[in-house]
Amino acid sequence: MSHTPLLDTVSDPRDIRAMSLEQLEQLAKELRAETISAVSETGGHLGAGLGVVELTIALHYVFDTPEDILIWDVGHQSYPHKILTGRRDRIRTLRKPNGLSGFCKLGESPYDAFGAGHSSTSISAGLGMAVARDLNIALSRRERAGVRALDAPPSPNPLPKGEGFYEVVAVIGDGAMSAGMAFEALNNAGSLGSRLIVILNDNDMSIAPPTGAMSAYLARLISSRPYHKLRDIGKALIEKFPESLARLVRKTEHFARDFAVGGTLFDQMGFYYVGPVDGHNLAHLLPVLKNIKNQKDSGPILLHVVTQKGHGYAPAEAADDKYHGVVTFDVTTGAQKKSVPGAPAYTKVFAQSLIKEAVKDDKIIAITAAMPSGTGLDLFARQFPERCFDVGIAEQHAVTFAAGLATQGFKPFCAIYSTFLQRAYDQVVHDVAIQKTPGALCHRPRRTRRRRRRNTRRFVRHHLSRHTSQFCRHGPC
Repeated sequence: MSHTPLLDTVSDPRDIRAMSLEQLEQLAKELRAETISAVSETGGHLGAGLGVVELTIALHYVFDTPEDILIWDVGHQSYPHKILTGRRDRIRTLRKPNGLSGFCKLGESPYDAFGAGHSSTSISAGLGMAVARDLNIALSRRERAGVRALDAPPSPNPLPKGEGFYEVVAVIGDGAMSAGMAFEALNNAGSLGSRLIVILNDNDMSIAPPTGAMSAYLARLISSRPYHKLRDIGKALIEKFPESLARLVRKTEHFARDFAVGGTLFDQMGFYYVGPVDGHNLAHLLPVLKNIKNQKDSGPILLHVVTQKGHGYAPAEAADDKYHGVVTFDVTTGAQKKSVPGAPAYTKVFAQSLIKEAVKDDKIIAITAAMPSGTGLDLFARQFPERCFDVGIAEQHAVTFAAGLATQGFKPFCAIYSTFLQRAYDQVVHDVAIQKTPGALCHRPRRTRRRRRRNTRRFVRHHLSRHTSQFCRHGPC
């Protein structure tokens, strides 16, 4: 007998759109169980996917994917999305040769609208798609009117929905939102005013937690059609008022809404903010998403959803890293089947070597870009918390921050994955190499384990003895 009878009936998202709320809640349990089972066999990213099971179901239930475009930032949380979009029979080929990608991938499925792997790209890509949609609708309107594209400016009236209209939804985590590229996109989207829906998946409760039924009610209220109609009528009326009085009325409306749901930076950037909403409660999530979908004439909207990494799987919830990335594991106990290393990992050797030198030198600083455990600097941070800086997903800032420290006599070791360092090449050249600022830029080269361990110790000693005139671009980590 199948343990996932409801999920067995789903071949694509159309199959879930006729389900009741009770069925959707049962589907969430089965989808979570299937995700855990699959990743226990393949390894991969688990915690992030478990945190968006209900959100994934809700988005595919409310929006007409793949006609409506759904973009997952990074894409490591997309395993439940893959299962619901016709790839369940291949989900146990994740990250294997000729198998499914561990991220969203153009060409793998029409439901994967944009490829990813790095963070913070979803809003920029989504805005590009939204603007392309608006331009196509405007061109179509002109062609029907017999006007050449360059003969007239776009109409100032709201674009008609239908006629090629589709929603664009970008889902981005609170960690990825900290990157500069995300804020560049938010700033541009707010100024353009194109219809774009951004879902902020706050899975660390680092911004604001939902406050129960009242929070859900207020989010549903301010996203509803009656509220927006009343707001539109109010806008039309205040246009007839003297400008001084109109400004006062607008400020009053903003103050009232900010008082109810909390004023945010997103409002100031031109987004209509809704939330926070419990991302694991479908009874709260579905009405808000439906209201947002129905407000098609609005500009950019940001829905703040609070979730928990690893939700619904006790070993993941209890783990410090929420089972962010795992090897194969036992589903019942959560014990990962890690091989016993014959020697310490080179990241640990790097950290221990740096700690040893930092004991003797107060000028040594360690910097990571949201990867403390992957670079070994979590060990350094435990011993020297005031000298270890995790700057978040901000590789460009990390490099130039290190360069600034170096100009003042400190000895920064900036440890960044080589694949992520691609994002900071300009800073490596402009802020480090050209200016010959001293410091060490550490990333992972492809070497044998034995050579890496030996070269790691040698690199740390050599760098500190010379305090080189520019960052080493081929360090040990």
